[in-house]
Amino acid sequence: MTSPETAPEIVRFYTETIDEADRLTSTADGRLEMVRTQELLRRHLPSPPARILDIGGGPGAHARWLVKDGYGIHLIDPIPRHVEQAELTGATVELGDARRLTAEDASYDVVLLLGPLYHLLERADRDQALAEAHRVLKPGGLLAAAGINRYSSLFEHAAFAHLHKQPLRQSIAGILATQIHDGKKAFTAAYFHSGEQLRDEVAAAGFDGAEVYGIEGPAWSMLAAAERNTGQSFGDTALFESALTAARMAEPYPELLAASSHLLAIGRRP
Repeated sequence: MTSPETAPEIVRFYTETIDEADRLTSTADGRLEMVRTQELLRRHLPSPPARILDIGGGPGAHARWLVKDGYGIHLIDPIPRHVEQAELTGATVELGDARRLTAEDASYDVVLLLGPLYHLLERADRDQALAEAHRVLKPGGLLAAAGINRYSSLFEHAAFAHLHKQPLRQSIAGILATQIHDGKKAFTAAYFHSGEQLRDEVAAAGFDGAEVYGIEGPAWSMLAAAERNTGQSFGDTALFESALTAARMAEPYPELLAASSHLLAIGRRP
């Protein structure tokens, strides 16, 4: 049986347009995403050497530190360039698709979906990816699934100081209204979740105790604005530490989920 086809614009974007290996280290808001994802995962992960399936793990940004923490990591990604890069992390790697996994039933302690759900525009495809994650998890196993926040593009392009320009304003208005970016310009094809939607999709797939966290918190766009408009690095500054503190303090308040750039859903297979 053949694997589902990854949209050509997604393959082109990650092969020719952007080097995903640099995204979480080259900017302050990228570093904030990495630090917060690490601390949220470490809060919920079982102790090493649990087996983790990193689906859509890209070039291995998270696989690298998870291997160092002592976990057994198998990474799957649909982009050949990413799989080649991920081989250097110490994880085992495989070219594949979140919607059709080769793993056996109940074979992993943890499944990470830290990218696929926001590149699957149709609900049926996201449901299939979550169903596959459910299938390969052991009973009691942990799911961590990320989404892009519905309002992320609004905050980002305001921070870049060009949202007032008419063509871009129309484009962002379309994303806000439809929750979809078609991938024809700039970023590739993507779906933008609300926190409630992401939680409901995870729960509907049969995961217990689904809860959603804002990864970067409400101050990430200040970091983006400071860097993009001054040309300086803010990855090791008081402003970064303040934004990180804001993300942690915002966790108890669901209404602040809408201010994060990315969302992280946590659930368990019964």
